[in-house]
Amino acid sequence: MNARSELLRACLIALSAASIGAALAQAKPAAPAPAAAPAAAPAPAAAPTHVIATASTVKWGEGPPSFPKGLQVAALSGDPGKAGPFSMMLKMPSGYKIPAHWHSMDENLVVISGGFHAGMGDKLDEKKAASLKPGTYVYLPAKMHHYAFAKGTTVVELHGVGPIDINYVDPNDDPMKKK
Repeated sequence: MNARSELLRACLIALSAASIGAALAQAKPAAPAPAAAPAAAPAPAAAPTHVIATASTVKWGEGPPSFPKGLQVAALSGDPGKAGPFSMMLKMPSGYKIPAHWHSMDENLVVISGGFHAGMGDKLDEKKAASLKPGTYVYLPAKMHHYAFAKGTTVVELHGVGPIDINYVDPNDDPMKKK
């Protein structure tokens, strides 16, 4: 460092120190801190913060009436029918088909077991569907038209932010309207 740079640096340090000292000298002493409030009672226990689900602890139930009969579901966390994050598993028997549909929310799937097949489009087309092996992750943005079917008993994990819905491309495919 040359002499000019050293002089400039020394001046800046002195100026900074003088400014800080002047500010401290003009500052009023702090008011005494108010007496500490008594400690609040502990909050009630919150909902569980974690979930561990094994094959033997998952509770399967009948799928909702908005899906073709034969689907079994198991809620893992959250409530897919309410606003907020959820995770659930779907179990499909061999030959199970979900006609072309879309959701108003993003959909995330992980294939757990079996032969899961999915395709994009307005009509279920087994020849155009992709065969997705266990371990495969699938992301489908909201409103994307897609379909799925199972070859062999198949389990997938589905997660997203609810409430989940299903809107069939062809209204005649909606099981709710076939009653």
